Amino acid sequence: MSVQSRYRAAWESFWREAPEEQGGVFWDADPKVTAALHLALFEPHLADPELPLVDLGCGNGTQTRYFADRFEQVIGVDLSAAALDHARRADPDDGAAYRLLDAADKAEAEALHAEVGDANVYMRGVLHQCEPVDRQPLVDGIAALVGRRGRALLVELSETARPVLGALAQDPAGPPPKLAPVFRHGLAPGEVADDAVPGHLRAAGLTVLACGELPLSTTEFTPEGARIELPSRWYVTAREG
Repeated sequence: MSVQSRYRAAWESFWREAPEEQGGVFWDADPKVTAALHLALFEPHLADPELPLVDLGCGNGTQTRYFADRFEQVIGVDLSAAALDHARRADPDDGAAYRLLDAADKAEAEALHAEVGDANVYMRGVLHQCEPVDRQPLVDGIAALVGRRGRALLVELSETARPVLGALAQDPAGPPPKLAPVFRHGLAPGEVADDAVPGHLRAAGLTVLACGELPLSTTEFTPEGARIELPSRWYVTAREG
């Protein structure tokens, strides 16, 4: 099963119109407040740090480039060709590789695994942006990528993030400028129940090694100047057995 064509088209249109500069997209926060914090949680559980690192749903590659400075082989993958165009332009020194991949199509995930072997996988805030029918296939694709030796770190919005986003969307003055395009392109985030993520992992044959809560930073600020953060949960997983 692959990501529905409407969903892919929505992401293509979003990234075609997205600004080039880092921080121009709602979730494109500086790696110091995103990937760096996640990596500190992830690294203690890596069975083999020398494995390729796959940044799944890499978008314009801001976090991918951070990882490329710390791992020998980093691959940013996304289902949007326009997003990957942004990522490549922002990485003229080819610090990372970038690949078009629909990870909800298990055959595509298995093909990448056949090429690079077991991988460590980082995925931030992707499940809630998927159509519900694609969520389990996406996690199945992650299981295919990690193989036997890899680990995956999934960061996903908590249930309590939805009222925060709802309040931002319904503000009388309109949503924050960087959030408005998300809604305009039909990418309004869906809700993933907190207990649904461990269920998806179990169904994919993955076991949770560690988990916790950590606010997910955005690039928008309140009128008072405070960075808008969304409640999120993180999970480090590996193949069972």
